[in-house]
Amino acid sequence: MDIETAYKEIIDQNKYMSGYIIDDQGYIVYMNNTYLQILNLEKDAVLGKHILEISPNTKTLSVLKTGEAINGYNWRVKGRNMIASSIPIYKDGKVIGAFAYSLFLDILDAKEMIESLMWELNKYKDEVRILHRAKYSFSDLIGSSEEFLKVINLARQLASHPDTTVLITGESGTGKELLANAIHNRSARSGYPFIRVNCAAIPENLLESELFGYDEGAYTGAQKGGRAGKFELAQGGTIFLDEIGEMSYLMQSKLLVFLQEHEIERVGGSQPMELDVRVIAATNRNLEKMVSEGLFRQDLFFRLNVIHLEMIPLSSHKEDIPQLIEHFLIKFNRRLGTDIKGVTDKALKSLQHYRWPGNVRELQNGMERAVIIANMEGSSLLSGRHFNFVNTSDDPESFYRSKDLKTITEDVERQLIKRALKDANNDIQTASKFLGIDRATLYRKIKKYGFSAS
Repeated sequence: MDIETAYKEIIDQNKYMSGYIIDDQGYIVYMNNTYLQILNLEKDAVLGKHILEISPNTKTLSVLKTGEAINGYNWRVKGRNMIASSIPIYKDGKVIGAFAYSLFLDILDAKEMIESLMWELNKYKDEVRILHRAKYSFSDLIGSSEEFLKVINLARQLASHPDTTVLITGESGTGKELLANAIHNRSARSGYPFIRVNCAAIPENLLESELFGYDEGAYTGAQKGGRAGKFELAQGGTIFLDEIGEMSYLMQSKLLVFLQEHEIERVGGSQPMELDVRVIAATNRNLEKMVSEGLFRQDLFFRLNVIHLEMIPLSSHKEDIPQLIEHFLIKFNRRLGTDIKGVTDKALKSLQHYRWPGNVRELQNGMERAVIIANMEGSSLLSGRHFNFVNTSDDPESFYRSKDLKTITEDVERQLIKRALKDANNDIQTASKFLGIDRATLYRKIKKYGFSAS
C-alpha cells in the first residue's frame, strides 16, 4: 500500500477526523466525507479544484514550498474549532503532494489520538514490508560448477542495477524464485516489499484487480474505499511475476503499459498512478516460440527480456549434487531435530546417475523424505532404500503419486510398532519403552493400526 492510500484509510476510518490530499500544484485529489459534510459540499464540487478555492486561508500550500510539516495549529471551519496538521508527501526525495487533517477540539486527548493514528500508519507500512519480504539470498543458491556460477555471478552483478527488468527462464524446480529473491535482497530495493504473484494460480477475470487494484464501486461487491493491488504494495520494491507465460493476451497489454510508462490505473479508476517498482518475471515456457505462435506479445517479450537469466537443469551440473545434499542435510536435521550423518557412497553414486527431471526441488523433497524415514528406522546414514524413487522411475510425479509422505510415515511407524510388540511379547509397558513413547500413545496407535496387545 502506498502512503497516499494509507492516509486515505486513516481519515476514512475516523468520523472525528476531516482531511484532504493535494498534489504538488495544490489541486485537491482527495477529501473525506467528514470534511465534505462540514463544508456542505459534494465530492464532485471539490475534486480537481485548487485548495485556495475551497479553503482560502489554508496553511497546507506552504508545506509544498518548504517540504516541512506544520503540526498542531488551531483551525476553524464553519464555526467548528479544530486542531490541524499538514504533512508533505515525498517520493524519491521530492515533494509530490501534501496531506492535511483536523481533529475536533471537543474530543478528549486529541494529541494522543493523533500520535496513535500516526503510529498505526507507520506500523501498517512496516507490516507490509515484513509480510512481503524476500526470504532467500545468494547463499541459498548452492553450487560451484562453472555453468551454474556463470548464471549466479551475472545475477549478482545485475542486483546493483535495481531498475533493470529481468526475465528468468528454466525448467520447473531449478530455483527461479530463489534467484528472484536473491536479486531483490542484494539490491538497493531490499528494504522495500518483494511481492510474488503466480500468474497461473489467479483466475483471468481476477488477475487485473489483483495486480492493479480497484476503486470503490468498480464492480458489485467491491470493497468500500477500493483496494490496492500488488503493484501498489510493491512500491519502491520488486514484483515477481511467476509463470508469466500463463498470462492472457489482454493482461499482457496492461503489463506492457506499466513497463513503458511506469503507471497503473486501478479497475474502475480514472486517474493513472505512477509507481516505482522493479519487475522480475519467470517462466518455464519458451516465450520466443509463443511469440511466433501468436500466444505472447512480441513487444512485451522485448520489454521483459532486457536481461535474460537461464537457470540450468540439475542434470547439467550433477557435480553439485554432493554440495546440495550436504546443504539439505543440515537444513532438515535442524528443522526436524534429526541427526543423519550423511549418504552412503553407493546411494550417492545412484543419485549422481539419476536424471533428475524434477531438478533441485525434486532432490530437496527426496532428501526430506529420506531423512524422516531413516530417522524412524534409527539409521544414521541415508542408503539406496531411502531413495527408492531413483531406481524406479525417471518421472518425478510418479515418485509423489506412489506414496505421499503421510503414507510412507505411517508404513514405517506400523512396522516399528509391530516389531516392538513382537520383541516385547505384546507387553505394552515394555514395547512403549522400546519405542520411547508413553503407553497411552502406544494404545492409540495399536488401535489405529488394528494390532492386538496385552
